[in-house]
Amino acid sequence: MLVYDGSIPSGASAEDCGAGGRIGRALFNPSPGAVDDPLGHAFAKARVGQRLEMSTVEMHGAPKAARDWAQALVSYRRASAARGVFELAVTVLPFLALWAAMLIAARHGQVWLSLAMAPLAAVLLVRLFMIQHDCGHGSFLPSKAANEWVGRGIGVMTMTPYDHWRRCHAIHHATSGNLDRRGIGDIKTLTVREYFARNWRDRLRYWLYRHPLVMFGIGPAYLFLIENRLPFGFMRKGAMPWVSTMTTNAGILLSAGLLIWTAGLAPFLVVALPIIVIAATFGVWLFYVQHQFEGTTWRAAADWSQPEAALHGSSHYRLSLGLRWFSANIGVHHVHHLSSGIPFYRLPEVLRNHPALGEVGRLSLWESFACVRLALWDEDKGRLVSFREAGRGAQPPSARAQTTACSTARR
Repeated sequence: MLVYDGSIPSGASAEDCGAGGRIGRALFNPSPGAVDDPLGHAFAKARVGQRLEMSTVEMHGAPKAARDWAQALVSYRRASAARGVFELAVTVLPFLALWAAMLIAARHGQVWLSLAMAPLAAVLLVRLFMIQHDCGHGSFLPSKAANEWVGRGIGVMTMTPYDHWRRCHAIHHATSGNLDRRGIGDIKTLTVREYFARNWRDRLRYWLYRHPLVMFGIGPAYLFLIENRLPFGFMRKGAMPWVSTMTTNAGILLSAGLLIWTAGLAPFLVVALPIIVIAATFGVWLFYVQHQFEGTTWRAAADWSQPEAALHGSSHYRLSLGLRWFSANIGVHHVHHLSSGIPFYRLPEVLRNHPALGEVGRLSLWESFACVRLALWDEDKGRLVSFREAGRGAQPPSARAQTTACSTARR
C-alpha cells in the first residue's frame, strides 16, 4: 500500500535521480539517524528563491512560524539510554511472553484462547514498530550503532527490512505534502483533476485501492507479508535495498523455522498470522489518519515548505492514555514531522511545555473515522474530498442544474 512507483520526481531529470545525481545522492545516501536534516537540506537547495507562505501558531502569546517552531524544538532532541532500554523492555518482554502463551495454547488445541490474546500481542507489535521507527530517525537511543541494530532486530519481528524502510521513510519526511513529489513511502493520493483525466480502468483501479476493504483489509497484510519481501521500486538502486530485504527475510525464516520445529506448523500459523494481520491493519490505519485528514495541506513544489507541511499537513491524533502508550505517541505527528529527532517518549513533554502545539491539527478517534471517505485532493477547495463530492463538482453546470431540478420534482 505504501509504495514507491519508480517514477522520477517532478522537475528532476533521470540523471538527477540516479545514485550519483543531485537528488539521488541525497535520497539514497542519507546520514543514518538524521532523517529530517540531510534530505531536508537537499530539497531546501532546490527551493532557494521560492516563495514560502508560513502560517503562524502562537508561542507565549506571540505568533510563531512553522520554521521557528522547528528551531524551538531542537532542545528536545536528546535521547536517554536508560529510558530507551526501559521502553524496549516493557514492550518486547510482554510481546514474547504473549507469543509463548499463544503458542502453548494453540499446541494444546486451545485455538480460541490463542486467538483471544492476538489483539494484545498485535498492539505490542505496533509499539515495537514505533520503536523501530524512532531508531530509523536516530532518536530512540543516543548511540547510532545501537539504534541501527535495535531497529534491524525489531525489523525481523515486524517483517520490515529496516535499512530499506528507513531510506523510504526519510524520503517521505522530505516530501510530505508536496504535490510534485508524491509516491515514495506514502499513501497514493491523486488530485481531482488527475483522477478524472484518467481512463475508466485507471479510475477503477484507484477507487479499489482507496476502498476501505483494500486499504485496511487486504492492503496491510499484502504490504507486510508479501511486498516487504522484495525491494519493489528500488531493485536497481544499489545493493542496500537487496541486502536489507534479504537479510530480514533470512532472519524471519530462521525464527519461523525454529518455532515450527519446536511447536509445529499449524500452531505457528495460528499464532503468527493473526498477530501480523491485526498489527498491520492498526499500523496502516495510524499512518493513514496522520496525513489523510480534512485539515491536511498539499502544495505544489513552488509553494511548498517542509516546516509548514509538517505543522499543518500532519494531524494531532488525540487518543486515550492507553492507545497513546501502545502507539508510542505517534499521534503527536505534527510535532514529530517538525522535528523527527525527538524521541517518542519526549513528545508529551513538548505538548506540556508548548500547549499551543496541542491545538494544531486536532483529530479525535471518533472524528478520524470520517477520514475513510476522503480520497482525492481538490486543488480548488484546498482540501481532501470524497469520490462522491469530487463527482458532483466534476459535473458540468447544466448537468448539475438538471439533477437538482429532478431531485426537486421528486420531492
